[in-house]
Amino acid sequence: MKLLWFFIPFVLVSFSLKAQHSITVDASLDTDDHTIHIQQQIKYKNDSETTLNEIYLNDWANSFSSKNTPLAKRFAENFKSAFHFEKDENRGRTDIESITDKNGVALEWERGTEVDIVKINLGFPLEPGEVYIINLSYVVKLPEDRFTRFGFTKENNYKLKYWLITPSVFDGKWYNYSNKNTDDYFQYPTYFSITFTFPDHYQLFTDLNEVGEQTLQNEKQLKLEGDRRMHTDIYLEKFPTFTSILTDQVEVVTNLKDQEVSPAINALLVDRVTSYLSEKLGPYPFKKILISEADYRNSPVYGLNQLPDFISPFPNGFELDAELLKTISRKYIINTLPLNPRNDHWLIGAIQIYLMMEYVDTYYPEMKLMGSISDFWIIEWSHASELEFNDQYSMLYLNMARINLHQSLSTPKDSLVKFNKNIASDYYAGMGFQYLSDYIGKPELGKSIRDYFSEYRLNPTSPVDFQNIVSQNTELPVNWFFEDFVGKRTTIDFIIDKIEEVGDSLRVTIANRKDNTMPVSIYGLNKDEVLFKKWVEPVDGTSEVMLPKENVRKLVLNHEGNIPEYNRRNNTKKVKGLLNRPVQIRLFQDVEDPKYNQMFVMPEFQYNLYDGISIGPKLYNKTLLPRSVHYKLTPLYGFRSKKIIGKASVTYTERLDNRDHYSTRYGIAGSIFSYDQDLFYKRLSPFVTFAFRDNTDLRKNKKVFLNFRNVTVHRDLDLNDPLQEPNYSVFNTQYVHSDKNLINYYRGVLDYQISEKFSKIAAQFEYRKLFNNNRQLNLRLYVGMFVFNHTEEDSDFFSFALDRPTDYLFDYNYYGRSEDTGLFSQQLIIAEGGFKSQLEPAFSNQFIATLNGSTNIWKWIYVYGDIGAIKNKGDVVKGVWDTGIRLSFLTDYFELYFPLYSSLGWEPGLPDYDQKIRFIVTLDIKTLLGLFTREWY
Repeated sequence: MKLLWFFIPFVLVSFSLKAQHSITVDASLDTDDHTIHIQQQIKYKNDSETTLNEIYLNDWANSFSSKNTPLAKRFAENFKSAFHFEKDENRGRTDIESITDKNGVALEWERGTEVDIVKINLGFPLEPGEVYIINLSYVVKLPEDRFTRFGFTKENNYKLKYWLITPSVFDGKWYNYSNKNTDDYFQYPTYFSITFTFPDHYQLFTDLNEVGEQTLQNEKQLKLEGDRRMHTDIYLEKFPTFTSILTDQVEVVTNLKDQEVSPAINALLVDRVTSYLSEKLGPYPFKKILISEADYRNSPVYGLNQLPDFISPFPNGFELDAELLKTISRKYIINTLPLNPRNDHWLIGAIQIYLMMEYVDTYYPEMKLMGSISDFWIIEWSHASELEFNDQYSMLYLNMARINLHQSLSTPKDSLVKFNKNIASDYYAGMGFQYLSDYIGKPELGKSIRDYFSEYRLNPTSPVDFQNIVSQNTELPVNWFFEDFVGKRTTIDFIIDKIEEVGDSLRVTIANRKDNTMPVSIYGLNKDEVLFKKWVEPVDGTSEVMLPKENVRKLVLNHEGNIPEYNRRNNTKKVKGLLNRPVQIRLFQDVEDPKYNQMFVMPEFQYNLYDGISIGPKLYNKTLLPRSVHYKLTPLYGFRSKKIIGKASVTYTERLDNRDHYSTRYGIAGSIFSYDQDLFYKRLSPFVTFAFRDNTDLRKNKKVFLNFRNVTVHRDLDLNDPLQEPNYSVFNTQYVHSDKNLINYYRGVLDYQISEKFSKIAAQFEYRKLFNNNRQLNLRLYVGMFVFNHTEEDSDFFSFALDRPTDYLFDYNYYGRSEDTGLFSQQLIIAEGGFKSQLEPAFSNQFIATLNGSTNIWKWIYVYGDIGAIKNKGDVVKGVWDTGIRLSFLTDYFELYFPLYSSLGWEPGLPDYDQKIRFIVTLDIKTLLGLFTREWY
């Protein structure tokens, strides 16, 4: 019977369907070693106009096979170390036993460097319209699901995705895409016939059609079929979590649930979502749609997924409704439209996010972004409490645009930085559809989407087809949307340049400040009343428009925010008057409100040994979104020093699009704090930083910085230190080259300083390597020398330090910078010599060279060693060394160092060993946040 099932599909399938291959599979699951034994036959139809001599197959199950696959490299790029440290047997792979032709003759095949693509040499040309049969025998070893949420679970359930070998797409060229965990498996509609055998205590869930079932000894065998399918997801569970909900449109098989929502309400929500999608997109082409929690977790409603289970600021059912809408709409689109998900992902995201926005406007028109939290007394005063749920889309996109990490919508999905891939790109695309809808009309865009789905349902398509349909449904030009909004890496920023009164009208000059050509809406307002709205045709440079003057007090561009502008703070201009926007002062940081010039006041807390706990207000203008100009004034009261201390700064950041030189930052910063008991310092530093990166690949972590600054310090005179240099000024220039990655980490710094009494140059090189055997090597080389040194010979204030820099530029966050004994003297900052033991000579006034190294011996336990040479004036070169144990609980953030052998001998046997232990502790919130944001940017 099994053999009969294997060959019947080739009798039944109709080859009159163009562009459809046929795949028959006999698969058997072995739960003991988490493998699937597969016998497979592919009938490949050459529907192109090109003669083929080879065929490429996608084998994404093999993308888990080593630490060097494109998938493994992507995990490392995203600082995900779990896959690298996992045992080989838990990773997954494909073992191909044979590949033969229809006569059983072995075919020549090979894997390239991208091991999840198989190339088969046919032996003879395959002409257009001809069919070639390929027989495969292989075993798929499934990975743990913790890497991609698919594979086998701890409960020995199975979530199968990309588990079959299938033909790559060819339309004149091959689309050989490797798995990079970007959910962009590209396959044209194919006929599948799958016979799946598995233990009988499991239950199988899929959206393929179940056309036969057999019960064998301790096993169950299901016959599955799917015509014109692009995905073959299968779930096997011992204790079923999936339920089937039959709606008027489609049967929904899902395990998405909310404990607070009854099954009846759940069914009603599912029915409403499917009815909505059917209305907007047309009927779903299959009988069933499979929606899993794993699908949702891989593409969640961001914000909702960050909330702990015990916090629910939204009405019962809303979160589940949003989760169902997000997941069902994605499956609905990708199972219906055979778009290239790597190159044309933006169109999928645009349709999905636009539909989600329209859904919320329809069924939850009053829903706030923060839900019921908006009504809390501590929140309700803020602009954040006023934000609608749909305002999140522009805000999260702007988060990337403001830090110059936005990317064009046409950027291939595997080239997007993680935040753009997961969030910002789709959100910007959805906002683009809202922009287009406001411009051409909501009915026109809605009809275009329906027409597109109707014409290209299960037929190969591209965004060009959608553009043609939109153009047919409107008389307005729409090329700007596809050429500029989609095709360019650009931001949008309009400004009202000039207003002139001409009789009873206003002549308004609108300027487009960016390199694009796009339309903009302009509103006439009398206080908060909108008198009129007018669309200005796509603006390239400047454009003049005549508007009515009567009762108009101010003009506002993009008043409703339907255009995802980079900066809406410059959109308002009064017809008469000075301040276009009033000043607003708010307690605590808030989101940006374009109607006001905002200033915030927030309590600030700091600590050092000499000032003690310092408390005061921080006055600043930084909102949750970065902006070009930041100012900050922080007066503090030190409860131990009993003095007013604090800091202030002003910075301007110029962000440059489409250039390797992507940012220039200018600023000036000043501070007053204690540097010892009852002794204070004043520091003033103007600075400029030039930042460079590879503009063609924003995923690269390689960056170059040129820093220039002048640091002027005035210190209270210490009567106990007659050699002190109380006042000095140092010009400092620095070249920094870094490439920070999980597997290979590199950072090099060339530093030059010049002052009235000295000039010095130093070079620092750091390298970290994570090997395939999980061994990690850390190396740091530091070399410094004085060009000239006219400082006091008995003073080492400006000298190179072996283990604890004097920090005369006040760069480091010392908690007790002048301490020679006690706990605070044991704080370690890896700088200059980088030694951990406190050795002599501790300083160098001429030359220093050190090498620091460490390697792990078990997880976070390392052995370290330092070696160095120090030269002081009038003295011979002296060698120093130390070794010890390093406990790296959180690298660079929380570490302990226990010295063992050094130039001093066996240090644990020396007196006061507890005072020789060194520590790294980072308490700065901004620095700690960098640990969590690095994988996103």
